[in-house]
Amino acid sequence: MSTVDSAALLIDGPWQHKFVPANGARFHVAVAGPDDREAQLVVLLHGVPQFWWAWRHQLPALATAGYRVAAMDLRGTGGSDKPPRGYDVPTLTADVAGVVRSLGASHAVVVGSGTGGEIAWAMAGFHPEIVTAIGVLSSPHPLDTRGHPATALRPAGAGRLAYVQLPSLPERALTGGDLVSRLLHEWGGTPGWPDAATEETYRTAIRVPFAAHSQMEQLRWLVRSVPRLDGRRYHAGLERTRPVPALQIHGARDGLRPAGHAALTRETAALFGAGYRFELLATAGHFLADEAPERVTSLLLEWLSEVAPA
Repeated sequence: MSTVDSAALLIDGPWQHKFVPANGARFHVAVAGPDDREAQLVVLLHGVPQFWWAWRHQLPALATAGYRVAAMDLRGTGGSDKPPRGYDVPTLTADVAGVVRSLGASHAVVVGSGTGGEIAWAMAGFHPEIVTAIGVLSSPHPLDTRGHPATALRPAGAGRLAYVQLPSLPERALTGGDLVSRLLHEWGGTPGWPDAATEETYRTAIRVPFAAHSQMEQLRWLVRSVPRLDGRRYHAGLERTRPVPALQIHGARDGLRPAGHAALTRETAALFGAGYRFELLATAGHFLADEAPERVTSLLLEWLSEVAPA
């Protein structure tokens, strides 16, 4: 299987592609909305195995509503730099904070999906000065899943994360095999999704040199850090979460994270105060922005109008 130039992922649409420096690296963002640094910035973070394009439905809709929107390729993905290290969540939050500043803003609403959702949760603990509000799709709070692996993942999802810990094999299955397709189908929950074109776009993105390894390193850190000092420091940082408005959306058919254990526990919800809201989408799976774009966009716009008006 041939590799792919990351320039192939600069897909045309009602947005602009920009490259900005942050945290010692260069990041690609797809930006839409008013070119006004005073406009409310919304930063969108994709999950594994996706890239910025996962937010293609929400980018123009939020921009039309008056928001300045930036869908970011996370470290190691798409057109962003792919250094050999830095795939722990604290470093990824520093990347996001740096991108916000490089875009000329002092604060932003941060919305993340899947592993991007874990970063969004962490922003309120590690960079509270940056976040106006956070939105999280398909990602229970890491304080609630700590110590409860049996309830945090469906059995098939747990098997996949165990497989990811193996050296090299997952990368080869992503770039030369059908692992991307299996993850999309197994974790998704909407009949008929993904279609062939969507599936091929994500398969193409993972063949950018070093992208597969970078995304696997992100998943590996989430598992391997748990008993280590860096994992304990990470959870201590999460416990310093500053109360901000938080919208959590989860799919009842999520093939990775069971919906019954997705909403915040009472103790974790107390960190966010009265501004916490949970929405369950009955007919969607893990990739909500892709699987249920109209419903996700509607929920985001309604919530944003309340917590961060354009």
